[in-house]
Amino acid sequence: MRVVVHSAGIQDRDGAKRVLKDCKTQFPRLEKVWVDGGYRGQLVDWAQQECGLTLEIVEKPEDQKGFAVLPKRWVVERTFAWIGRWRRLSKDYDLHPETGENWIYLAMTHLMLRRLTAK
Repeated sequence: MRVVVHSAGIQDRDGAKRVLKDCKTQFPRLEKVWVDGGYRGQLVDWAQQECGLTLEIVEKPEDQKGFAVLPKRWVVERTFAWIGRWRRLSKDYDLHPETGENWIYLAMTHLMLRRLTAK
């Protein structure tokens, strides 16, 4: 839905604010966003106050031992794997973050078009 590439010097929680603002503007019906534990804290309150979004943190069950697929987070990890198949996106080759964003949009557009035209 929305991609933001930023330098490694910016915390993901800070970068998420830009994504959440843009998503709420582009997709006004959006109400809930699933996030991992790294986004807990002030961002949850900020998203509710500034964007009217509920951030739900997806965590593994306390009694879980070993690896198990977490329902919502697996979608993100699977998508990263699809994007990583593009050589240009397997490493950070670009000087400008906007270029990386555009390559991600291109890769996902290609993926979706292939799925729509599959027989």
